[in-house]
Amino acid sequence: MEIARDLISNLQFPISPQMRIAMVGPFGLHPNKTMASRAMGLARPFTQQGHAVKLFMPPWQTPDEADKSWQVDGVEMRYVPLPGGVLGITRRLVREVLAWQPDVVHCFKPKAYSGLVAWWLWQFHRSRLRLIMDTDDWEGWGGWNELAPYSPLQKRFFAWQEQWGMRHCHALTVASRALETIAWGMGLPPEQVVYVPNGPGISGQYSVFGNQLSDRPTVLVYSRLFEFDTERLVAILRGVVTAVPQVRILMIGAGLYEEDAVNFQQQAKAAGIWQAIEDAGWVALDELPAMLAQAQVGLYLMEDTLLNRTKCPVKLADMLAVGVPVVAEAVGQVTEYVVNGRTGTTFPTGDVAGITNELIDLLQNPARQAQLAAGAKAHIAEHFSWKHLAERLLPIYKA
Repeated sequence: MEIARDLISNLQFPISPQMRIAMVGPFGLHPNKTMASRAMGLARPFTQQGHAVKLFMPPWQTPDEADKSWQVDGVEMRYVPLPGGVLGITRRLVREVLAWQPDVVHCFKPKAYSGLVAWWLWQFHRSRLRLIMDTDDWEGWGGWNELAPYSPLQKRFFAWQEQWGMRHCHALTVASRALETIAWGMGLPPEQVVYVPNGPGISGQYSVFGNQLSDRPTVLVYSRLFEFDTERLVAILRGVVTAVPQVRILMIGAGLYEEDAVNFQQQAKAAGIWQAIEDAGWVALDELPAMLAQAQVGLYLMEDTLLNRTKCPVKLADMLAVGVPVVAEAVGQVTEYVVNGRTGTTFPTGDVAGITNELIDLLQNPARQAQLAAGAKAHIAEHFSWKHLAERLLPIYKA
């Protein structure tokens, strides 16, 4: 009977020793987006093992690159043509994915185009290939629907897509423990839900950095300024500037919305700390590790919201990977990356005095700073390298 079950399984999902893995995304390789960091992070180790991996995406951020094919680190890339509206693009994605004859299709985000592709494949092809869904944020009510400027119709559709997609797949990969809990609450069996957090989004060469510290004591704020109240950030930084007048506050990234950045700048000027801030804005990916490694300590704030609890911050992994100890608010995935006494220190959201004092102490204590820096790099290497994370996918790809 056991042999018969194996034969039936092989007939349903003919996984070869060298797999063909199609990864489908709702958008192109925009910096800090899911496909550029998460999908590529998981794809590279599979190509290094001899499997064939191809990413299929519509290039909304760079429409001039539509109908483009190329390779990155052995991973095949495909930007499909954009004409035809939603239905035309979805049809093109489905046709090209099926024509490539994959063993596994891994759809990243159960919304928009990748969600539509997953719907079609589940309806008509689920006995011919293995369909995996990935979710790394909460998209519906209480999540991005509350923050993004979607129309009411889009919000209702995305909320439906998210829950339908999470339920209709052979396996679900989740980037956070909160998403794992939500999936279980939706009735998915634990063996169908696989926790795959994010590794660093920066290049794998980040391990060579860590001795490029700035001559001035530097606090790193690597953020898009929407996960927290910027007044709290200003209050903390004002306390640090008061205690360490020579401090340099290195800001990397840009506000998710322009008004967030403008509001923060006005608050910082009113508090008298703007002159201590060096605003680097967006930094090219190949320059980012060296820039991050200049800081003696990083600051990561998070409101305790559903969106933040379900996130798995790549920026946080980036900071720790280059050896920046982080002082953070203990929300969601943060506590899996910032381990008290090893990689940094966590505080409850809103503990301005505690966070401020910890930043000051680390800036003034090089020995403790160096110990946490070494622990941060080791923690990411041991638990969050993409090679180790990709290994979690093998059982569900070959199930």
